[in-house]
Amino acid sequence: MGARFTCVLLIATTAAISWAQPQPSTRPSAATLRIDASARAAHAIPVYITGKFCEHLGSNIYNGMCAQILRNPTFAEHPFWNGAMTPDGRTAFLSDEDKIAEQIRSQANRLNWPSADIARLVEARSDGLAFWWIRQGRRDAVLVSPDAGPHGGRAQRIEVRAAGDGIAQWTYLPLHRVKRYEYEVLLRSPDVGSLSVTLAAHGAATPAAQSKIDGVARKWKSFRGTLELSESAPPESLYRFAMTANASGQLVIARVQLWPADHVNGADPDVVRLLKESHLPLLRWPGGNFVSAYHFEDGIGPVDQRPARANFAWGGTEPNLFGTDEFIAFCRAVGAEPMICINAGDGTPDEAARWIEYCNGPAASPMGAKRAANGHPQPYNVKLWEVGNELWGRWQCGWTTPAGNADRYREYSEAMLKADPRIRLYACGAPVLWGHDWNKALFARAGATAQATTDHPLIGGNVSASVDPLDVYRDFMAVPGILERRWGELQKSMLQAGIAEPRLAISELQLFAHIAPPKEGQEQRLRRDNLVTPGTQAEALYDTLMYHVAVRLAPFVELVTHSATVNHGGGLSKQRERVFAQPCYYAQAAFSAFAGAAPVAAELNCPNEKAPFVLPDIASAGPDFSYPRVGALAAIAKDRSLLISLVHRGTQSPIDLNISLGSFKPGGAAEIWSLSATAPWLANTLQSPTAVAPTTSTETPVQNAFWVTLRPYTVLRIRIPAAP
Repeated sequence: MGARFTCVLLIATTAAISWAQPQPSTRPSAATLRIDASARAAHAIPVYITGKFCEHLGSNIYNGMCAQILRNPTFAEHPFWNGAMTPDGRTAFLSDEDKIAEQIRSQANRLNWPSADIARLVEARSDGLAFWWIRQGRRDAVLVSPDAGPHGGRAQRIEVRAAGDGIAQWTYLPLHRVKRYEYEVLLRSPDVGSLSVTLAAHGAATPAAQSKIDGVARKWKSFRGTLELSESAPPESLYRFAMTANASGQLVIARVQLWPADHVNGADPDVVRLLKESHLPLLRWPGGNFVSAYHFEDGIGPVDQRPARANFAWGGTEPNLFGTDEFIAFCRAVGAEPMICINAGDGTPDEAARWIEYCNGPAASPMGAKRAANGHPQPYNVKLWEVGNELWGRWQCGWTTPAGNADRYREYSEAMLKADPRIRLYACGAPVLWGHDWNKALFARAGATAQATTDHPLIGGNVSASVDPLDVYRDFMAVPGILERRWGELQKSMLQAGIAEPRLAISELQLFAHIAPPKEGQEQRLRRDNLVTPGTQAEALYDTLMYHVAVRLAPFVELVTHSATVNHGGGLSKQRERVFAQPCYYAQAAFSAFAGAAPVAAELNCPNEKAPFVLPDIASAGPDFSYPRVGALAAIAKDRSLLISLVHRGTQSPIDLNISLGSFKPGGAAEIWSLSATAPWLANTLQSPTAVAPTTSTETPVQNAFWVTLRPYTVLRIRIPAAP
């Protein structure tokens, strides 16, 4: 069955362009797209709908966006999450040593540590050495114990019996890019005057690079040095970073950091380059769940004086090496507007106001003076602020009720707008698939002050292992249309609540399905290698369709921040210090060309596909939901060129699409950018980093029309220059 489908540019009652009613299609393998460039929407495409989100989760920021290579560089105690939350929404930590040892082995195996040293890693932690560090030397010759740093917090005491003993950890190096590395060590010693710092390839008899630290004394002192590897250093090898004493005695080390010499203010240069090339318009930080127990003042000021804290959202340690100043520097390096989500969990309105003053206040203000003292006299002028993250979730530190959220928003918004009345606030909304009562309470109790709200459509849920993998994909391809309807209803409810110009920020977005544990005797058709996830081609299609929805609902939807920048969401992957792009990165970069363009009428006729509703999160949208196999959007760019975005989200045959340009007069060949895969669950890997990558071609319109063949699982962007 087919449907005649007209792309929506606006859904408000004042729209000049609206949905057409479904009509039968006579050619199931063919489709038509008729563009009317003279019918333009009143609103330009928002510049912020291809944004990203980063959080202190796993290796998103540390060992992701950041170039610093070593793990646990502050020698902090590392709490291990047991998978449960306390009643207040904080992570509960393991105390069972056997289970901790199991987690250590699992994490070290993922990082390809040598098996013998994985056992030594477990042993060293049980003896009092900070997690991720092992002894360089025998157990009875290197004694370890916790100590205190120069400004409090945990440091590491090491007592060596002979020269050449010390501590080490295994790591990979970005040797494909740079051979020179910089280190910084903060330490003291009552009796050891010098150290050796080395990098040695796995299995090598001698170090690949070495450096010496002289002048160590009883008082704390910071030392910097470099390690230069030769061109012959094996680029794919694990390397052992070691610090060893040149005589017997004691060392107390507060921190050790190692950077490639080409870092960008501490950021990974490959990450910076790729995000810059993608024209990233907006970056949201620091959470995510993490922010609900994050206190920004822990992450400002001299790095050596910042405390390490437990990460109460995800377990492990937050070393506070990446704080507000580093985030702003990262945004400026990639050319993105910063968006900050504040702690409305266990934070306070006054703390939020101080954060705003730190970012935006003049140097003469109390917090502005702190920023200036930290080397940044000019205000950052952060305009976009989100008031809390997922406060409706019992996994959120300081979670609350619908009425509690409305009360908090009023308290926070009053304090934050007093600190800077020019900022844009976003209230903590609940997902529209189930959050009606939460959102209703927010709008009724907070009133017009809640002009903009948020949604986190992290949709999926636990799917039966017996499900057809393509049915999971089909459901996800239906989600944008389901959400479009629900977001339209949300807009109406905000208008009815007296909010004159309601706005929505989709501040987290990605596929979110998981495989339920298979039952005994159950056929397992769904596996990790055929489940569509954020790293797969399906995410590229899904995100582009969401961008289409955002455009059709503009100006109501004013921004999207997709999860995430590096790892944990499929934008960029970083493994063994190599950075490579996943399909959704390419899709976001391609759609960024639409920012600021004027949407135009685009009438699409194509076959339909049906959602089987195997995803538990969208079961309430049933029992029947069909959608066009092709998603389409057209716009006129600022340079007058015609832009067309197409998605073949069907699972059957290729579709021959005839594109009629109407009154638009082409000034040259159509430039066709294509991202395609043979299955929706295909992704890039370290071994095949360009398995799914874009290609380009051209097509010359004839009599103001041309054909393109769309294969399933394909995103297409077409640019046609306008005639002079």
